[in-house]
Amino acid sequence: MALTTSEPRPGKPLPKPSMGNPAHMLAFGFGAGCSPKAPGTMGTLLAVGIYLPLSRLPLAAYGVVLVVIILAGIWLCDKAARDLGVHDHPGIVWDEIAGYLLTMLAAPEGWVWVVVGFILFRLFDIWKPWPIGWLDLKVGGGLGIMLDDLVAGVFAALCLQGLAHWL
Repeated sequence: MALTTSEPRPGKPLPKPSMGNPAHMLAFGFGAGCSPKAPGTMGTLLAVGIYLPLSRLPLAAYGVVLVVIILAGIWLCDKAARDLGVHDHPGIVWDEIAGYLLTMLAAPEGWVWVVVGFILFRLFDIWKPWPIGWLDLKVGGGLGIMLDDLVAGVFAALCLQGLAHWL
């Protein structure tokens, strides 16, 4: 099945996921990505809820969970995109979840850092400075869906750590 762009054609709605399909349910963030407005932001809000209990893990365990989420995400995002025939469907938010969790790797404790991490990640994910935008356009499949958000997460994490060090 040929994949199209994530831009909906005028008058033609994007295909909806089958929430009975475990890959769709996970890729769409348990329904967070089905939000009609700002599905990426809704997915990142879900990621905050996932981060809070994970933040209590030792750093090594958090890292292992993060690697599992990233590797699973490459397959999940690819599967959902292929099933729906839309590369990087806006409702696929597993990549936002992974990107935010990467942002928060070794983040300082406290709600202010949770919020700052959220804002930084969303800014980089939306703004897409080089190479994020280039990766978004040039790398296909599940890896491409995940990669731009992971790089946005790295950029956001570097800024977050810089702010924490500076302040």
